[in-house]
Amino acid sequence: MDGDTLYTIGDLARRTGLPVRTIRFYSDAGVVPPTDRSPAGYRLYDIAAATRLDLVRTLRDLGVDLGVDLGTVRRVLDREVSVGDVAAAHAEALDVQIRTLRLRRAVLRAVAKRGSAPEEVQLMHKLARLSDEERNRIITGFLDETFAGLEVNPEFAAKMRAALPELPDDPSPEQVDAWVELAELVGDPGFRAAVRRMAEFQAEESARGTATEGLPELTEITVRKAGEAAGNGVDPASEAARPVVDELAAAYADALGEQDGPEFRARLLHRLEVGGDRRAERYWQLLAVINGWPVPPSLVPVFEWFIAALRH
Repeated sequence: MDGDTLYTIGDLARRTGLPVRTIRFYSDAGVVPPTDRSPAGYRLYDIAAATRLDLVRTLRDLGVDLGVDLGTVRRVLDREVSVGDVAAAHAEALDVQIRTLRLRRAVLRAVAKRGSAPEEVQLMHKLARLSDEERNRIITGFLDETFAGLEVNPEFAAKMRAALPELPDDPSPEQVDAWVELAELVGDPGFRAAVRRMAEFQAEESARGTATEGLPELTEITVRKAGEAAGNGVDPASEAARPVVDELAAAYADALGEQDGPEFRARLLHRLEVGGDRRAERYWQLLAVINGWPVPPSLVPVFEWFIAALRH
């Protein structure tokens, strides 16, 4: 082909390998308009039109993967938008599709693993597709209701608010499971009431000026002493448990700036019972799974032994 020659649709079809009907469609759509017409009314195209047709085909081939429609092709050809802009926009769209597919795959794997009922599958899919912002709103809404009207310990509130679920783009079935369980947990009225009691207790302790600096050390000594007793099969209601209870009660009294005795032990028992809800520990374990953090070991059995021993 040379610059002065005009070609029919048949010529272009043979040159490009495109069907005549496709070239006619592009021509009718104004994407590759004819340069001229023959005396008989047949469409004729010059070399510029043939080059434009090659570009249209390239863009449409790209469109199979990127979803480039004919309107966008026309805008590119008319230089209203660059090919780079189109590719970048559709690459972003593909990223969204890939994330959606990964989530769907993770949900399906979780369903296959759990043998979920249809209602649970629907819930899992709905919750897994939420954005990070929407997931965070579920947790922050739960915390807002929990802390409403309370002057809670700032460290306690900050710890709760700083830990938000961040489901990765390509989650494992375990992470999907954990997110679904977490969403169900924070929606449970019983759990909400339990955490509200913890917050109220924290507010009361803060108002009383109770020291909290030594609490991590108290957890450590409780795990060590009560854990050893429980591991050795010591019955919390037996006399063998008394020395462990005495030692731990004295340590708590010292750390909290109080005097050990029946009144203090009653308050200590209340403290441990308020904070010993298994669901609270599960909350943190689920967050760890979702966010890919190390899952903390369970301390509930140890504290349940101490609570039972303290009662006796």
